[in-house]
Amino acid sequence: MSDASKGLSLYNTLTRTKDVFVPIDPSNVRIYVCGPTVYDFAHIGNARPAIVFDVLFRLLRHLYGEAGVTYVRNITDVDDKINARALRDFGAEIASGNLTLNEAIRRVTEKTADQYHKDVAALGCLPPTVEPRATEFVARRADGKVDMITLIERLIERGHAYVAAGEVLFDTASMPDYGELSKRNLDEQQAGARIAVDAHKKNPGDFVLWKLSSPEEPGWDSPWGRGRPGWHIECSAMSAAYLGDVFDIHGGGLDLIFPHHENEIAQSRCAHGTDVMANVWMHNGFLQVEGQKMSKSVGNFYAIAELLETETFGGRKWPGEVLRLAMLMTHYREPIDFSVRKLEEAENTLRKWKRAADLAPSAGQVPDDVVAALSDDLATYAAFQRLTQLAGEAAEVTGSGQNAAAASLKAALFFLGFDIGAAKVDEAAIAKAIAKRLELIAAKNWAEADRIRDELLEQGVQLKDGKDPVTSERVTTWEVKR
Repeated sequence: MSDASKGLSLYNTLTRTKDVFVPIDPSNVRIYVCGPTVYDFAHIGNARPAIVFDVLFRLLRHLYGEAGVTYVRNITDVDDKINARALRDFGAEIASGNLTLNEAIRRVTEKTADQYHKDVAALGCLPPTVEPRATEFVARRADGKVDMITLIERLIERGHAYVAAGEVLFDTASMPDYGELSKRNLDEQQAGARIAVDAHKKNPGDFVLWKLSSPEEPGWDSPWGRGRPGWHIECSAMSAAYLGDVFDIHGGGLDLIFPHHENEIAQSRCAHGTDVMANVWMHNGFLQVEGQKMSKSVGNFYAIAELLETETFGGRKWPGEVLRLAMLMTHYREPIDFSVRKLEEAENTLRKWKRAADLAPSAGQVPDDVVAALSDDLATYAAFQRLTQLAGEAAEVTGSGQNAAAASLKAALFFLGFDIGAAKVDEAAIAKAIAKRLELIAAKNWAEADRIRDELLEQGVQLKDGKDPVTSERVTTWEVKR
């Protein structure tokens, strides 16, 4: 095994095998992940790749050093809906020259981009090393970094793209192994662009690199006329700008394999003349909500902010770290059923871990077996089993000496992106539960009263019953049981 591998193995969608990961340059491991389109607030499906690849980012930093990893996650703000809104709201200022199209788009997307940053921070995600916006990479740049127009020109020069009916299209037939990632034959391909299949295409699977804008539509100047880029070219430009022609890992959701990632590969390889775009392709599985596909028409479509800030899901707000753990309890490549029950399970588990971690005044070293579990294609379930074991070991320690298990647990929680401050107690919720229990006792419903008492004890809250010395009525106090 190469020293550069550090014992890390990852499943590669491109090869359909799990292989030992060896970076191109161990002093600079490079990873690119497709980020959100900031037309609207990010939904819980967008949360999954943010969390999954944050864990990978943390693991790579642990293995190769914080300065030895470059993580690029883009923001897509080139979108016809965003462009139309920018023209609607700021058209006069754009026409007068007081505002550029990019500046107008920035104003339109400022709120949604800021909310995304707030959301993923609440989910425990570290900021990426670089977070480029697509609008910044359409036209030629003063710093010479790769841009979309230059990439398209290169593809035309190399015979991989052509101009037809005012559009620039990628010629899929010019790439013999097109479809290698999705394992689809060229004959099976569908249009990988934001427009319908038209007669001017050489092949039905050819996809748009550049499309013209009408006088009523926003656009950028280009050698092919005033227009705007297709969807896929943005990631080819931004990844090359910061990570080079070939880099280590490209990540995203399973739904992006085709057409987005397939077309990224085609553009990048043909523009740069390389055998691969990224050595490893990683994809997280689909997410459904309470057993159903997430859909606005079904009424189970939730923004991350809704879960964090409102009571629309399960009748309550959910802490970001509970959402994080619920996402990670299922292996990243498997489908996940996001449910209230799963969130409650995650909350109870996290509460037990934190109670045990609180037994140590400071964190120790991240346990090697936790790192080893994550190094096996991010096997979070195996890592969490070890955390549960550590919590049990910490609880068995007696005396006032150093609690090594608790210290290791505290370090592991921090490593995985969880808050290691003292476990928080929801005093209002405890008071509500005590009041309900007293009602049940008054009604002589002993079984339900005991159930509430036991649930609170499971959460680390111990009840004490007594009598008011004046009224002789039952009084219940509580304390946190360490």
